Amino acid sequence: MDNREVIGSWLSGPRAAAEDMGVEFGYRGERLGLPEEGPGSIAPVGRRLVAVFIDWILCVLIAYGLIAHRDYNASNPWALALFAALSLVSLALVGSTPGKRLLRLRVVRLDGGRLLPLGVLIRTVLLLLVVPAVIWDRDTRGLHDKAAGAVQIRI
Repeated sequence: MDNREVIGSWLSGPRAAAEDMGVEFGYRGERLGLPEEGPGSIAPVGRRLVAVFIDWILCVLIAYGLIAHRDYNASNPWALALFAALSLVSLALVGSTPGKRLLRLRVVRLDGGRLLPLGVLIRTVLLLLVVPAVIWDRDTRGLHDKAAGAVQIRI
């Protein structure tokens, strides 16, 4: 093995090195029995991030304009509380927040059914902590989704 191969395997990461050794990972969601593309497939990370950003901006605007009377510093805690309430209510009732709905995403249980209220609560609390939401498995499911037994899919 020459130096270029060693450096190339290091730069491409552990997944590429494992694939070079013959390990097959499959597509995202294959282990969960989800389709590779189209409705019902795992939602792309970029769309999920944009959906959370839309929900957050919506909550900040409501907190700033209606609740905190245009005091930006006072609106921050209200925005977080509104974000939690928005997630709890909208996921429990329709399985999708406004941002997710705009981007055609939905949060469901692994068997495809609606997420139960306890699952919504667990997922929302862990999402507010941020760290569990940014640690993913190879299917790009965050720890908050894994703890709730949920998956975000395209609709």
